Amino acid sequence: VVDIFVAGIKGMLIANRRLDNQVKSYITYNKGRDWRLLQAPATDLAGNDIHCILPFCSLHLQLQTSENPYLSGSISTKASAPGIIVATGNIGSELSYNNVGMFISSDAGNNWRHIFEEEHNVWFLDKGGALVAVKQPTVPTRHLQISFDEGRQWTRHSFSLVPLFVDGMLVEAGTENQIMTFFGHFSHRSEWQLIKIDYKSIFNRKCTEGDYQTWHLHNKGEPCVMGQKQIYMKRRPGNYCMLGKDYAKVLSAESCICRAHDFECDYGYERRREGNCLPAFWFNPAVVSRSCSQGQKYLNSTGYRKVVSNNCIKGVKDMYTPRKQMCPNRAPKGLSLSTREGKLTADLHTNVTFLVHLDEGDSMRTNIQLDFGDGTAVSYSNLSWIEEGIRHVYKTAGIFRVSALAENTLGFDTTTLYLHVTCPVEHVQFLAPFVAIKNKEVNLTAVVWPIHSRTVTYFWWLGNNTEPVISLDGSISYTFTSEGMNTVTVQVSSANAILQDTKTIAVQEFFKSLLLSFSPNLDEYNPDVPEWRQDVGRVIKKALLQVSDQLLVAVFPGVPTAAELFLLPHKNQSEGRKKSEEELEQISEILASALNQNLVEFELKPGARVIVYITQLTLAPLVDSMPRHSSSAMLMLLSVVFLGLAVFLIYKFKRKIPWINIYAEVNQEKEQEMISSVNQSDSTPKITLSEFTTAKEVMEKEMDARVKRKIHGLINHFFNSKLLIWMNFG
Repeated sequence: VVDIFVAGIKGMLIANRRLDNQVKSYITYNKGRDWRLLQAPATDLAGNDIHCILPFCSLHLQLQTSENPYLSGSISTKASAPGIIVATGNIGSELSYNNVGMFISSDAGNNWRHIFEEEHNVWFLDKGGALVAVKQPTVPTRHLQISFDEGRQWTRHSFSLVPLFVDGMLVEAGTENQIMTFFGHFSHRSEWQLIKIDYKSIFNRKCTEGDYQTWHLHNKGEPCVMGQKQIYMKRRPGNYCMLGKDYAKVLSAESCICRAHDFECDYGYERRREGNCLPAFWFNPAVVSRSCSQGQKYLNSTGYRKVVSNNCIKGVKDMYTPRKQMCPNRAPKGLSLSTREGKLTADLHTNVTFLVHLDEGDSMRTNIQLDFGDGTAVSYSNLSWIEEGIRHVYKTAGIFRVSALAENTLGFDTTTLYLHVTCPVEHVQFLAPFVAIKNKEVNLTAVVWPIHSRTVTYFWWLGNNTEPVISLDGSISYTFTSEGMNTVTVQVSSANAILQDTKTIAVQEFFKSLLLSFSPNLDEYNPDVPEWRQDVGRVIKKALLQVSDQLLVAVFPGVPTAAELFLLPHKNQSEGRKKSEEELEQISEILASALNQNLVEFELKPGARVIVYITQLTLAPLVDSMPRHSSSAMLMLLSVVFLGLAVFLIYKFKRKIPWINIYAEVNQEKEQEMISSVNQSDSTPKITLSEFTTAKEVMEKEMDARVKRKIHGLINHFFNSKLLIWMNFG
């Protein structure tokens, strides 16, 4: 249906329908149960015969009503003028907007007459007793035309001395004030013009009983329309009398005997070519509503129902009317479960409304159980308690298996849905070893907050790979196959949020490491934030850039403050691996000896001195990749704080450890001050290495005598090959 128009009589509609790529006008008198084409006028305005034969040719109407209340639009009718319809249209095989004219029907669309060659606005006067027509406002006019015989004859009258573009006409309400007001403009630049016409004088008297005649509503001669015989009282055409306020349009309405055309196909049925209503392919007439409870009765459809507002009686009514039958006792069937929004996702701590639907079964005697999947379940004795849905709030994120059970004495039915309850990720921390061994698996872990369960997707970007490794677990194992610095990024996706964190991992064939701890007073000044560790790390690295880049120190988060000191082989090592390992071992022994004797300390601020201790000597990466050590990431967290103090250790040994002294002599460098970058102002306290006490100097000399001969040749080789000390804070 392209357009539809309600014609003012109960059950009567005119519609434009598209069939076979053509738009045609159809009319119905029983609310769409039956449709037929409009019969074209027999003659034109000149009285010549029009040879238009159904169904190849018919009348087609434009059904657009006017949005302007002061214009009539392309079709109009009035309830107080039953059966009169005025419309713009054309005659032919289909609807066209070329060669249009004006047409009128006085008998509710059964017959039509041609009244104008051009489009007009037509208004009803005196409750339809007279018709006024004016050309469309695209052309200025001085004249109007009036008809007192339902459009059969029109008289022309002048209402303006100057042609007027008519923009509308208003008929004032009231039976005593018969005034119509035209408004428009003389030109497109002129002001609005109002012209009032009192048309009372054209009626010489009020209508009496002899001025009326009866009119029987019919459908091509069929007197029963919508189950009634309706008789209207209308003014005789051509009588110049005023109808008056006591005019009654319906004279009588008598109910008809019901016949087949008073009934249409019921829901789920469709009319076949032979005219019978049979079940559609998707409809099962044997299914009984779940509201039908044992011991009650229900209306079993015959496939037909009486057209709405049809007033017919008796006849075939009993044959087509649904029959009462006892509700059968049935097992539940067709149980379905959904959310009110139709989604399978929900936000944490928000109401989720579940809807339970049952196609078959006794709703009053069927027990419903709903398990929300989070340890909570509810039960209802019948479906009437849950018509508005069942609400639940999830307190944790995750994927929940929500199941429903419908059960009665004859059987049961179940259904399940999986609901994803999510909340946005607020923080992600990437845990990875600072140093990894080539061709050996390491664990990479992403810790998210708030904690999610199975609702987070992890994207691991490893090195220069163009495609990520995707996982639902926050930890993976990976093997680095080449030495050097590798950048690893993890992206975490949950709900509509994506966060990421990046770490750089040094990959070597072998290395040495020392676990460091500090005197407890350092914990008092540790705010345990990455910025503090990074700022202190940048200052110490800047101070030691002239020493070496072969040392890596990692200060771990948390307290007590801890760190790990990594000794790495030189990246351009030309000697064999065995000799490199021996060099790292000897350097490790020197550092361990100094740390074990408490020879390393630094001044954090005036009056606050921190001593560096050795905790343990390790020969493997901090994070072991073996499955039994999957918890070693937590050990890394507990030891990250060792970073800053181990740096100060190296700085102090520039003067106190024999091989550091040799390095200083070779480069003829002075001791450098270490200035924290936490605050770049001049008032920032300086962190400097302290002088050893006399007792410590004695101990150093004794240690120097023991090891000087042993490592003198090693140190010369070590520094000639520019072995670097690399300081790196978390």
